[in-house]
Amino acid sequence: MATERVTVTLPVELIEGIDRVDRNRSHFIAEAVEHELALRRREGLLMSLENPHSEAADLAEIGVNDWAANLPAEVDDLVDMAAGTPVRWVEGQGWLKEP
Repeated sequence: MATERVTVTLPVELIEGIDRVDRNRSHFIAEAVEHELALRRREGLLMSLENPHSEAADLAEIGVNDWAANLPAEVDDLVDMAAGTPVRWVEGQGWLKEP
């Protein structure tokens, strides 16, 4: 992985705490930032699942089969209805496999 030098200003107490745990400040801070980024991605995904975009909710409501049936004839090859896993949206539960 490529690296880039950055300058970060932190309170002395925070630096002392980092030094007690790991003498390699760069390694510790890189791990902390990776952890925080992963946490924020998960939170964003959960928020997206709890509050889907209105167009995604509309599509989930009508179903992919009905949506694909309304596509113009020249785009038939864009959707392979035999591929993938059939799913449906259930409010409060998210996407569930079709029985």
